[in-house]
Amino acid sequence: MASYQSIDPDGMHKSIYEFPDHMLVASKIGESISLKKQYSGIRNVVVAGMGGSAIGGDVVRILVKNEIQVPMVVSRNYKLPNWVNRHTLVICSSYSGNTEETLAAFEDAREKGAQIVGISTGGILTERMNDLELEVVVIPSGLQPRAALAISFIPMMYLLNAMDLIGNNTINQLSNAATLLMKNRNLYAEESNNNPTYSLAQRIYKTIPVIYGETEATAILAVRWKGQLSENAKMLAYYNELPEMNHNEIVGWDNNKDLIQQLSVIWLKDENDHPRTSIRQASTRNIIGDLAGNHEVVFVEGNSLVERYLHLVHYGDWVSYWCAILHETDPTPVKKINHLKEILSEKS
Repeated sequence: MASYQSIDPDGMHKSIYEFPDHMLVASKIGESISLKKQYSGIRNVVVAGMGGSAIGGDVVRILVKNEIQVPMVVSRNYKLPNWVNRHTLVICSSYSGNTEETLAAFEDAREKGAQIVGISTGGILTERMNDLELEVVVIPSGLQPRAALAISFIPMMYLLNAMDLIGNNTINQLSNAATLLMKNRNLYAEESNNNPTYSLAQRIYKTIPVIYGETEATAILAVRWKGQLSENAKMLAYYNELPEMNHNEIVGWDNNKDLIQQLSVIWLKDENDHPRTSIRQASTRNIIGDLAGNHEVVFVEGNSLVERYLHLVHYGDWVSYWCAILHETDPTPVKKINHLKEILSEKS
């Protein structure tokens, strides 16, 4: 097989490797945020975004869930929820600044009278917000949006802090999380059987992964794994949540046995999982048994939830990368997304 360097000419390997470095850069951006406007009476928060920008909102939501005192949701759509009003903080997050759904959501937020801030590298979103004298956190360009996760989600966390919606607890744990990832990334970056992310990729790359996590916890990370496997490895992947899947999807592991033999189940596990969910996960794994092609339990180290969750993000990014290399597929281009954008542009 060709070396990863020849398969990956645009350097996705470097982008993933530098995730903890991006965290440090993003923290400096966050620390420099100085809001010029007053934001008051906020009763709920909506992050409007798609793809990598939307998952950034999900990561923030799950990391600050024990700090934030108002509801926070992520909207992946042209329209915002009907309840959005002047007491809503809408964070428009678009790495390129040209995401059409986010631009539409921005206009919808204006019509609904919401309090609006943006996070972007530039583009139309930044131009419109500057014209209206709305505040935008400008982040570095030059990355694929999915590789800019840290640069998207950490400034968002600092924005919430600047508006007194969260304290310093989660933010203070980011530095230790970056240190942990730096400790592990040299191993994860090796094209070697000693690398657990490479070994996992070898076991799943010829299958369709189904990733299971816990609702309002590792399920968000399962969404990230699914997206990265699709964009980097160009593989179909799916996710679901426990305990909900125990009430429907578990029954689907029955017919079409030849097909489901081609599925790999990836169980994302954390020490913070609800005790009953842990029992459900182990029991569901036994019930599915050898109906699936294989089962993989992924559990990573970390002294805090922030460290472990970001470790799981980084781990999954590497798994998706090595799946791409094993398929001898350049992980960077997203030709089908670009093709769709061309079609939509012609029909605008």
